[in-house]
Amino acid sequence: MSQHSQVGGKDELITVQPLYTPIKRRSFFMYAGATAGATALVLAGCSKDDTNNNTPTTGTVSLGSGDVGVLNYAYALEQLEAAFYAQVVKTPASDFQSTELAYFTQVAAHEAIHRDFFKAAINRDAPGKAIPGLTPNFSSINFSSRASVLGTAKAFEDLGVAAYNGAGKLIKTAAYLVIAGQIVSVEARHAAYVRDLLDSTGKSFAGDDQVDPTTGLDKAMAPTDVIAVAQTYVMEKLDASNVGK
Repeated sequence: MSQHSQVGGKDELITVQPLYTPIKRRSFFMYAGATAGATALVLAGCSKDDTNNNTPTTGTVSLGSGDVGVLNYAYALEQLEAAFYAQVVKTPASDFQSTELAYFTQVAAHEAIHRDFFKAAINRDAPGKAIPGLTPNFSSINFSSRASVLGTAKAFEDLGVAAYNGAGKLIKTAAYLVIAGQIVSVEARHAAYVRDLLDSTGKSFAGDDQVDPTTGLDKAMAPTDVIAVAQTYVMEKLDASNVGK
């Protein structure tokens, strides 16, 4: 089933709607205030023009190298999640339970703030190095179905947690590592809740497929492995081969 979006005021097929849609600056600064100690320098570079200079692209998009590559890597994933949850809220599944739309509305705000945060960070510390707005391919998702939405949300959140866990060792700037730790904890909360929605027994929120029962540590994945999974949902080809190098 084709899904439509009116993000940005246009009624377009979601398969061609850019992932990047700016969140209100007030909401961004509310989030930024919570991480002020680690992000003061980043926030200094967030101006009115920062939220509207991404344009969709085609072909291969290199995420870059070093810390910039890690930031672009996170930015790409947050673009994907923000676009997904924006569509979930815009066209909620007909069989959502009473509290679920409110939950996904909150998550949509979290992911949009995360996305805008990384864009501001890159624009501040590496002007001109941010990847462009990406184009989603959500054709495999049935947004009118609760089961399809929850299954996709589970996959995205589990992937996001594993991505941050795997990228932590690649980050050289301490402030970025602090931020990543704060964001991955939020993603883990999302993942646990969605898993509980899918399994009311309470046995799935920290399942052995994500948390090693021997070490008690969450799953970690390398950037190239994460992007190989995420690639299904992005029209452009993403190159993560130099992230963190």
